[in-house]
Amino acid sequence: MFVVNSYVLAVVLCVVTMLCWGSWGNTQKLATKSWRYELFYWDYVIGIVVFSLLMGFTLGSHGEVGRSFVADLQQVSPTTVAWIAMGGIIFNLSNILLSASVSLAGMSVAFPVGVGLALVLGVIQTYILQSKGNPVLLFLGVAFVVVAIVVNGMASARMRQGLSGSRKGIGLAVVAGVLMSCFYYFVAKGMDLDNFEHPAAGLATPYTAFFIFAMGIFLSNFLWGTIAMRHPVEGSPVGYGAYFKGSWRLHGVGMLGGCIWGLGTLLSYICAGKAGAAVSYALGQGAPMVAAAWGVFIWREFKGGGKTVNALLTVMFASFILGLALIVVAGGS
Repeated sequence: MFVVNSYVLAVVLCVVTMLCWGSWGNTQKLATKSWRYELFYWDYVIGIVVFSLLMGFTLGSHGEVGRSFVADLQQVSPTTVAWIAMGGIIFNLSNILLSASVSLAGMSVAFPVGVGLALVLGVIQTYILQSKGNPVLLFLGVAFVVVAIVVNGMASARMRQGLSGSRKGIGLAVVAGVLMSCFYYFVAKGMDLDNFEHPAAGLATPYTAFFIFAMGIFLSNFLWGTIAMRHPVEGSPVGYGAYFKGSWRLHGVGMLGGCIWGLGTLLSYICAGKAGAAVSYALGQGAPMVAAAWGVFIWREFKGGGKTVNALLTVMFASFILGLALIVVAGGS
């Protein structure tokens, strides 16, 4: 199977993770012009599962080191499956709650609160699990990324003057952030982060872990997705019949979104062994800034914001770049 043996390559692939996690939302933006989010989400989940199988039978099965995908899947212990599947279940719930928060309070509230909280709590948890890297530089870098996320929220808020975020939306973002900070911990518990080439018996390689994680997302979506469809935070309930009325293009866009997110997630798992789980997680959680870049430069969401908003955006990107640089240096220390 393909493994990463260079810290530099691990960091580069972690940046790819960040780009994927921050870019898949563009597919949702394209699809939901004529497609309910709850329906798009099913295609997104299916795309993740399909991609996990594709990677398992290609990169996860060819090479001179490590166990192949099928062999590894056959030997994983029930405990390992439970840990990783729980990570998928928790992630799926957190992602749906964050989306609900966006619909109620807006991205300017939901993402700084939810993703910012997930970043802080998640790095602490993963560093406890695997104390790798310089803790001072690591957490200083995290602090700068958090500043960037908060400043992004301030800029968004100025663009939304006159719109108030609901307390319910803020509450959902907090719950989503806490849950999102936990899922990576559960997945990491099911992998031998110190030796991907010859992992301990019963533990999973990144490819097997990603497949189990994807199945946890898919199976749990019959619960979380159904609840979201029958009790939406906005609009009327939607049934499964509406899903089958969607065009192939709409389904394809949703699955593409799942593949993009899946690529980022798999690379995050693969790089965790060399870069460290905390560094891998922290770099990936810079994705909100990537999403902000799409919004600023492509979708022009901040057009007409004025000098104050432009100044906030400058501070945001500067803090983001400095934070990532500190995290990279911390992992190499």
